[in-house]
This record gives sequence, structure tokens and C-alpha cells, in this order.
Amino acid sequence: MSAELAWPWALWMGLLPILALLIPAAADQGPALRLPFMARLGGDLQQTQAQRSRVWRALLLLVIWSLLVAAASRPIRLGEPVSQPISGRDVMLAVDLSGSMEMKDMEIRGQLVNRLIALKVIMGEFISRREGDRVGLILFGRQAYLQSPLSFDNKTVRTLLEESEIGLAGKETAIGDALGLAVKRLRDQPAEQRVLILVTDGANTAGNIAPLKAAELAASANVKIHTIGIGAERMVQRSLFGDRVINPSADLDEATLKSIAEQTGGQYFRARDTAEMNRVYDEIDKLEPIEQDDQALRPVIELYPYPLSAALLLALLSVLAGSALRWKEARA
Repeated sequence: MSAELAWPWALWMGLLPILALLIPAAADQGPALRLPFMARLGGDLQQTQAQRSRVWRALLLLVIWSLLVAAASRPIRLGEPVSQPISGRDVMLAVDLSGSMEMKDMEIRGQLVNRLIALKVIMGEFISRREGDRVGLILFGRQAYLQSPLSFDNKTVRTLLEESEIGLAGKETAIGDALGLAVKRLRDQPAEQRVLILVTDGANTAGNIAPLKAAELAASANVKIHTIGIGAERMVQRSLFGDRVINPSADLDEATLKSIAEQTGGQYFRARDTAEMNRVYDEIDKLEPIEQDDQALRPVIELYPYPLSAALLLALLSVLAGSALRWKEARA
């Protein structure tokens, strides 16, 4: 690939040395002391050597200046085209961090884990698959926070999800505020499709916006919401008085989650264990397929470090050579 200059106007700085030569110098007054027998003392030889030294020094400075001008003009080279899948879809994830997410009713590799840990593993894999989508992350509890804006950097979004902790946004559940924040972030984006995936294990117990009102706002902004209710429905609890069967998801407001999905054209999913959770995200992949169309991007390779490094090296060598010459003259 041939190189080109990003800032070709910087080449005009190459004329500055010529302009400096055109400025009239101070009148040469000549030497203060004239010795008619200077030639006998080797003055002609010293004068010739001094003239040569000045010529070489001037040429060296000209080369260094030319290299600096070349670096300032920012030479670049376009690399080979790189395929970048672009789908035109914005996917916002809203994750519940309320206190109930501490419930250990999920199993991963034969070990009981809490709901958030299971969610991190399975949703993290889902995020990694969404190449071509801009993905954002909202964390909510008593309040809703934008943890990551919409970005093609899925790896960073997954890292931010893995670093989240229960109670980080409060112990209660503000589903309506999470929906409102997601709609605010999605509606102004020029995406062909705007999708919100909301995951919770409870009911709306905090916040300033009612979930169904937020769903109306989402529908008017063409934001499709898929809701996921997680948590087991049957769990054996052991105590001193014997075992008893409880429903750890008794507080899950499935009616509201279904209504939110229906109003916005999305779907409601129930994930009672990690197997169902995996199937939920597989189903969402089918409902929101990843586009196969690629956009070819050519990376810009900066070449200015090469002339800049050469100029600095020549300047350093010039300084060292001058220091060595002065040291040699002082020894003589």
C-alpha cells in the first residue's frame, strides 16, 4: 500500500530555512586583529577546516529539519480491509442487583450459586455472541445506573457485568426507573432496531416511574423489551424443625413482566434454572438474529514515528560529535 500525507500543508514549513537566509545579517566587521603572517601559522588550513565543518553542519541541520517537516505532515498508510459485522441494532441490558439476587437456587457445574453469579456466566456468553450489535449495560436496585453506554466493545461490557455486586445499587428493586433510563438512552440512537433485555427476580418496590408507564414510553420510542424472570419455584429449606419446601420466587411479579413485553412487542421468558436460562438467551438470539453483512474498515497506520526517530537520532549524533570535537581540541 502506498503512503500518503494526512496534513500536506505542513510541507510549507520546509521553506522556513530559506526565509531565514534571506534575512539580512549584521555587517561583518572582520577580525579585530590582523596578522600578515597568519598563513605561516597554519591559518589557511584552519580556515578551510572550519568552512568544511560549517558546510557539513548546515547540511546535517537541513536533513534534520526535512525529517521533522516530513513527520509533521503526518505520513500514513492504509492497511488491509478488516471485516466488521454491523447489524444496526442497539441492545441494552438491564440487570437486577437487589438483595434477593443472593438466593442460592441456581446450579453451575454441580455447585449451588446465587442468581447473580449464574446470570454473569450465561449473560456474559450472550454478550460475547453479539458481534455487530452495540451493547450497553444498566444496573439497578433501589436506583438505576448506566454502567456502560452503547458500545461495540462487547468485551468491556462483559467485564463490567462480571465486576457488578449485589447491593451495589441498593437492596430494593426499581424496575420502572431501569426501563425509563434504558428508553432515554435508546430512543435518540439512529438504530434500525432498539432492544432492551430486562432481568429481574422480584417486583417493583422502589423508584419514581411505574413499570407499565415506562413500558408505554418504550413502545412510543419503538423500543422492544424482552423480560426475563429468574429464580427457582421449588427449594428445600432445612432447619432444626425438619425440612420444608418453599417457593423462593414468590415475590416475582410475572404479570407485570408479561405486560411490559406485550406492550413493546417483546416476549417474556421464565428461567427457573441455568438450563432454562441458557435456552432463554438462545431463543433471544433467534428473535434478534445477528446480521451477517460486513462493513470493510481499513485501519490507518501512522508512519510519522520513522522520520521523527531518524531526526532525533541525527540530532543526538550531532551533539555527541560536537562534544567529542571540543574535548579533543581542549586536550590539544
